[in-house]
Amino acid sequence: MSGPKVAMVLAAGLGTRMRPLTNDRPKALVEVGGKALIDHMLDRLAAAGVETAVVNVHAFADRLEAHLKDRAAKGLAPRIVISDERPQALETGGGLKHALPLLGEGPVWVANIDSVWIEAGAPALDAMVAAWDPSSMDVCLMLAPTATSLGFHDSGDVFLEADGAVRFKGPGETGPFVYVGVHICDPAIVKDGPEGPFSLTPLWKTLAAQGRVHGVAPEGLWMHVGDPVAREAAQARLSQA
Repeated sequence: MSGPKVAMVLAAGLGTRMRPLTNDRPKALVEVGGKALIDHMLDRLAAAGVETAVVNVHAFADRLEAHLKDRAAKGLAPRIVISDERPQALETGGGLKHALPLLGEGPVWVANIDSVWIEAGAPALDAMVAAWDPSSMDVCLMLAPTATSLGFHDSGDVFLEADGAVRFKGPGETGPFVYVGVHICDPAIVKDGPEGPFSLTPLWKTLAAQGRVHGVAPEGLWMHVGDPVAREAAQARLSQA
């Protein structure tokens, strides 16, 4: 089974928590283990068969575009298409909606640029592809155990039911799984979203209540690179891999 050939890579964030490393560059170009965060993600997606990555840009957009052109000049996959958010960063949902004309038909990968991981078996994205079933889901989230993942919030995000369905935690609950920044979805879920910036999370919660959000938790170590301290911790673990 082959996965989506198109990905949306969310790289338009300001990266304020990563300062001072983002004083002169977008968060996507902060290096971890000798490689820019966006290249970690693009390389993973290329290995999973992605042919085209739509990348949104906002902060230090010119610098990010130059980096991506240099990557293309080296012959590295996937092909890059820019979704320009220079006037206003549109958040996760707004960014996906803005890019709809560039994404084509069918399911797409959607990926943040601030997660890196060390796999412990088969490629994690292959597990996502195997689980994706558009007849029973609109979104398939890549998850990892809250207790063993690095740099994510300790309270977790969701519960994973026996059939793979996702239930978002309620007030006062601790979710045993965190969302680690990669999912497959039908991009049409955002077509009726508001104009301007909005988050995907409320949409997911509505769809989850209808049983239309599933999740997969592949084996491995997931690390959220959200600030300079988390970056140092991720670098240390990657150097041991």
